[in-house]
Amino acid sequence: MTKHLPYRRNVGAALFNHEGRVLVGRRADQPHDGPHGGSWQMPQGGIDKHEAPEVAVLRELREEIGTDRARILGRHPELLAYDFPPELLGDPRRGRYRGQEQCWFALLFEGTDVDIKLDAHEIEFDAWRWVELAELPDLIVPFKRPIYATIARDFSRYAEIARESVQP
Repeated sequence: MTKHLPYRRNVGAALFNHEGRVLVGRRADQPHDGPHGGSWQMPQGGIDKHEAPEVAVLRELREEIGTDRARILGRHPELLAYDFPPELLGDPRRGRYRGQEQCWFALLFEGTDVDIKLDAHEIEFDAWRWVELAELPDLIVPFKRPIYATIARDFSRYAEIARESVQP
């Protein structure tokens, strides 16, 4: 049924601090129960028509965490896709798409924690924290877990680069 629907073009941001940890936000529109106190994810969002993915990822950071004080370190060599589970296909925001095809970026955060403002735009996250890359797959909703496992594996070199960088 959904195989005829296209994937939504999307970017994802693995934002590393100088300790080599990545930023995750707790989704404001999800229940906060469960083993990890809610549904956590890294910043991500759609690519506007005629927008370059490199521009979209910085825009998404501004919109979701209130700052784009970041430098792109690298980009995953493949587009990573996931299908929405059946219960989400009726959601008006997702009903036109079968899932998302994502271009993932590793970025170095060049600001300080006070630069992160979750209420700078439409509120998507109600809390945030820095976590170890290896923790990612356990924090995410099950249908996105394979992508987060891929990012945790393939972006480990960027955690090391971030740890070796000079702090602001």
